[in-house]
Formats: sequence, structure tokens, C-alpha cells
Amino acid sequence: MSDAQNSMDLARKNRRVAVAAASVFAFMVGAAYAAVPLYDLFCRVTGFGGTTQVAEAESDYVIDRIVTIRFDGNVNKSLPWKFKPEQRSVTFKMGETAQLAYLATNVSENTTVGTSTFNVSPPTAGIYFNKLDCFCFTEQALEPGETVEMPVVFFVDPEMDKDPELKHVKEITLSYTFFPVDEPEQPVAARVEAPATETKL
Repeated sequence: MSDAQNSMDLARKNRRVAVAAASVFAFMVGAAYAAVPLYDLFCRVTGFGGTTQVAEAESDYVIDRIVTIRFDGNVNKSLPWKFKPEQRSVTFKMGETAQLAYLATNVSENTTVGTSTFNVSPPTAGIYFNKLDCFCFTEQALEPGETVEMPVVFFVDPEMDKDPELKHVKEITLSYTFFPVDEPEQPVAARVEAPATETKL
């Protein structure tokens, strides 16, 4: 086989390798972008990682099993807020609707914006913890020194009573953490000078 033929074969192989590598790279980029929403959907459907559920209506029934919900509030050190629940716990029957509020205070001299993440513990209880109203993942803007009340309305699905892994669980902890939101810089309007006018005396 001639050197020219060898060079042509090598060039074809290199092109095939390049195309394959580009295809793999494109697939990996696409998978990376798809992973976030797919992971979020997976967590919401399964309650994985303590992700709670969002309900549009109250529970259809109530059972006698009692559960205590403990509340926890945290703030990232970069956000100058105080954040805490109005009460540390509430006890009620599975299927009953309960409501509690958190208090957030901006202790800085500037308007600040925060948003919260949340989870429950034990994590496997997340699929049974249903929120009817919540401030999570919503940007909250607080003026200097302002305090706001942030309600949470929820219930624990009575189906949890049938889960053997959670059969003896009597307490669930709902935890929120607030993080700062970087506000986009506001464009500064160009100053327009008024045209000079001649004053006639």
C-alpha cells in the first residue's frame, strides 16, 4: 500500500474519530442541561432528598395517627437577615391542614432580596409532606429594617401510615435556608443637556 493511500486512510479515520467525539460532546452537553429539570422532576415525584410535594387541595381524609412537625430556619451568611419560625413545632393528625408562619427581618441598611430552599427530615417523608401554600423559591425583597410574615400551609398525607419505613416516625423536621439574590444593575439613563437658548434683552 502506498504512502498516499495510507495518508488517506488515516485522514478518514481521524475524521470519524472527530465526528464521534463531537457527537459525544454534544450529547454530554445536552444531558447536562436536561439533568437539572429531570432531577427536579424526579425529586418532586419521589420525594427524594426530602423534597416535599405541592398539593392543590386539602387531604380527602384524616386519620388518628399523630405527627409533630418541627420547624427550622437558616440564613446564608451573605444575606443580612434574621429568619425564624413563629413557633418551633406543631402537632396534629395526619390529613389535617396546618398553618405556620416564619418571620424574616432585614437587619441591614439596604434593600436586599433573598430566596429560600427547603427540605424535610427524614428525607423519605418528603413524598408525604404536602404544601398548599409556601414562600419557597420565590424572591423576597425586604426594605431596611423591614419584617415580613411568610406563611406555610401544609398537611401530611395519611398514606404515610402505610409506609413500613415510616411506621414509627413521630416527628418530621421542615427546614428552610435563605440565600441572597443578586439584583441586576439598573441602567443609568444618559443625562441630556437642554439646548442653550439666546436671551434677548
